[in-house]
Amino acid sequence: MDFRTTLSTQGYGQTRQTTQQTHQPQQESGAGDAFAEAIENFTSTVQQGERMSHTALTTGADPHALVTALAQTELAVETAVTVRDKVVEAYQEILRMPV
Repeated sequence: MDFRTTLSTQGYGQTRQTTQQTHQPQQESGAGDAFAEAIENFTSTVQQGERMSHTALTTGADPHALVTALAQTELAVETAVTVRDKVVEAYQEILRMPV
């Protein structure tokens, strides 16, 4: 079994549980609010990975925690790249539409 796949699956499961808990029916929130929340989550995940890397390099922190944080960061970056690609693809499709 691939180690990266296992860590990615665990990170996805944790993120999925968190998002399901925070996205309970509330008052109507716009797409802008959801996008802002997604950006904040992405930023905090990347910052956590950077902090853990810095801590591991300077103080020799737990290697398991480092690998987990880096796997979550990798998953977040891959997700952001996929979303960006889909947005660019949709934009290009709009440009191809006849006026």
